[in-house]
Amino acid sequence: MIHIGDLLLKIIKMKKKKSTSDTEEEIKISFNSRRNRALIITSMLLMTGIIGSFVVLEYVQAQNRIILATTTSTYDSGLLDDIIPEFEEKYGIIVEVLSVGTGQALETGEKGDADVLLVHARSLEDEFVDNGYGIHRVCVMYNDFIIIGPSSDSARINEKNISAAMSKLKNAGEASMIKFYSRGDNSGTHTKELKLWKKISFTPDPSKHEWYLETGAGMGNTLTTADDNDGYSLIDRGTWLASKDNVDLTELVSGEEILLNPYGAILVNPEVNPNVKYEYAKTFVAFLVSKEGQELIGDFRKNGEKLFKPLFGICDEINDCSTTEKEIEYWKDLNGEYKGPSSDASLITQSFL
Repeated sequence: MIHIGDLLLKIIKMKKKKSTSDTEEEIKISFNSRRNRALIITSMLLMTGIIGSFVVLEYVQAQNRIILATTTSTYDSGLLDDIIPEFEEKYGIIVEVLSVGTGQALETGEKGDADVLLVHARSLEDEFVDNGYGIHRVCVMYNDFIIIGPSSDSARINEKNISAAMSKLKNAGEASMIKFYSRGDNSGTHTKELKLWKKISFTPDPSKHEWYLETGAGMGNTLTTADDNDGYSLIDRGTWLASKDNVDLTELVSGEEILLNPYGAILVNPEVNPNVKYEYAKTFVAFLVSKEGQELIGDFRKNGEKLFKPLFGICDEINDCSTTEKEIEYWKDLNGEYKGPSSDASLITQSFL
């Protein structure tokens, strides 16, 4: 059996025409941990190109493994390090994580280079399903977005009215008082940010607005860049709680319904991409929305703070995230007859508002 780290090394040699024994050893060691496996798989798909990606994915697909394409915010929070080992031990299916923005995760699913997606941009998710690339989307969990910035808050946005806050950021930016750091990568976070700017009829353009900068990076790297430059940014609460002790920025704006951030799981359609491991992927999603999976999500904490709330069965309580009885019934038949905490539905939004 070929070690996937060795396979990556061969692809790197093919592309770069050189390698060293030290590099080989680094790859083998790095691949031993789940977090580094995720980084390696992400690098494979982003660095090696179509041919290299195909070889690697052909290997993964030949094993008792699935590829989960998910957001950098989910990955950076550490949640998957808690959930996936429980699933793997119970079902004997290995989950390899591809950590990218939502837009790229959807593109990966469209090509059949992932078996299942866990993403957070409902309009893009619905488009993906409507176009036939995904099936059986289901609400899994949610948290919320917040706007962060320096404690000095030159833009004076520390208030709950999101429209006023966005207007003040724009005005302060145009007055050369602040810089705003956007992911600029068509991720769920980027999509939400553009929706917030739209509330004040503003379309940011980094080529025209010098104060508005796009990192083109994941949430963790964007946070670091904003922190290094005393800038403002939009961030999901999961990544924020996992990272805030390492930065000097502070939470400034939160608490409006439009900032709620639901995550959905989508199976890649096997009729469009017959190579996907549909049954394994379905088993994984059923675990996420089972009573056990939802409790693991709800119990996950950093420094005593909850990063996500379980959402299966109660999506209708969340802004821009409707659900249907058909969706609930489909997954109930696969997850041990669990329909979600329907009796607590009225409480669903309280902890993140």
